[in-house]
Amino acid sequence: MSDQTQYLTPNGLRDLETRLDFLRNVRRAEVAGRLHLALEEGGELVENAEYEDAKNEQAFVEGEILRLETILSKAQIIEREGPKDVVVLGDKVKVLEKGTKESELYHLVGAAEANPKEGRISNESPMAKALLATALAIRSRCAPPTAISNSP
Repeated sequence: MSDQTQYLTPNGLRDLETRLDFLRNVRRAEVAGRLHLALEEGGELVENAEYEDAKNEQAFVEGEILRLETILSKAQIIEREGPKDVVVLGDKVKVLEKGTKESELYHLVGAAEANPKEGRISNESPMAKALLATALAIRSRCAPPTAISNSP
């Protein structure tokens, strides 16, 4: 993971801290228990599939813990600053594509909490870059959107 700042909403920060706490205090213990049990039951380690599976899971859990710790160590909470008629990081923006009748709602967040399926797009994405610093209710430089409005 890079050394750049990780922008997080207050909810995103809380979610990552909760996940990290769960991995450290619950999943680690569960995987350790699986490893211990596999060693007791398994005989030869070379042929012990449960032991190998538990070791792989342990590596995943430890990697995820490290990833979350890195994100949290570089976290900066997104706070609304600047004029209200300009799109900034943390805003929820409605976008109406040309030729459609329904608008889509996007929440501009940092890369660590982006999830396009849930409408949270990374500030590093081309669409977010086009929306950021765009005046509301005007045509964006991004090709698909034709109207933009700030959502409560």
